[in-house]
Amino acid sequence: MTIGTTGTFRTQHVMTVPMTDKEPASEAQCRRNPGSGSVRAAESIRRLMIERTTARIRHKLLVMSGKGGVGKSSVAAHLAVGLAGRRYRVGLLDVDLHGPSIAQMMQLTGPLPMSADRFARPLTAHGGVKVVSLQFQLEARDRAVVWRGPAKNAAIRQFLADVQWGDLDFLLIDAPPGTGDEPMSVARNVPGARAVIVTTPQQVALDDVRRSIRFCQTVSLPILGLIENMGPFACPHCGRTVKIFKSGGGRRLAKEAGLEWIGSLPFDPRVVQACDGRAPLGADSGGPAFNEALSACIDRVGALTEGKMPKMPKMS
Repeated sequence: MTIGTTGTFRTQHVMTVPMTDKEPASEAQCRRNPGSGSVRAAESIRRLMIERTTARIRHKLLVMSGKGGVGKSSVAAHLAVGLAGRRYRVGLLDVDLHGPSIAQMMQLTGPLPMSADRFARPLTAHGGVKVVSLQFQLEARDRAVVWRGPAKNAAIRQFLADVQWGDLDFLLIDAPPGTGDEPMSVARNVPGARAVIVTTPQQVALDDVRRSIRFCQTVSLPILGLIENMGPFACPHCGRTVKIFKSGGGRRLAKEAGLEWIGSLPFDPRVVQACDGRAPLGADSGGPAFNEALSACIDRVGALTEGKMPKMPKMS
């Protein structure tokens, strides 16, 4: 898998996805001639490959939010490392194709290695987490990915079909903000996927998260629960509680929507340093309050996935 100088995202295995607005050849051909035998055969093979991959993954969690800037990628990365620390087999897939950040957080650089049978293999991060990101395939870190819906859908399908994920207990999928192509593609292509919705306590974020809940209703995507990030924290100088983004909004929204409450993570500057790649990211990235809250969230995710089924939202 490489992104070449001609501006295409290539795999040695099945498919080519363009780096520009131009629709992928296979998608365009399918639209022009949906009855073509070769197109039907190719799509059938890809569906089977995705089913084969996802059948070996016990829990598929789409980490999403209706609003940017809530620390969704940080939550996904910390959950992945934390679950790996509980001896689960964990993968982390970055489908934020226009703004991938998981590679930097996990202190990894590409490209993805290829197996003898020409499948890509994930890179391995701290704690044994298997990681795949489009960032690994970019020739330059600041290169813009100019893709529309069909190309993004094709790339996400490729990350599922053409990567040797192996047997996993958890695959955490970090989606971009909003309810657009990437979360829609995951909902349609990953059987058994469930959403973990991330918010911050302030009202503007909560309003956007309601849209994420309605998105899950629309596409019949069960919601595992809701996590509040950047909650109140203790001032390192005086010890007083600081509520940068207010407090309690996430818990109230979970109750209102009939969702499981996973927990609240306090704001912590040390976590910011870890996510910038200047310190190892792990279950102990922050101070005692953050680490304790993260541990509780990881335990809650484990209990919800290994126990009862997640709820569908009850918002009307």
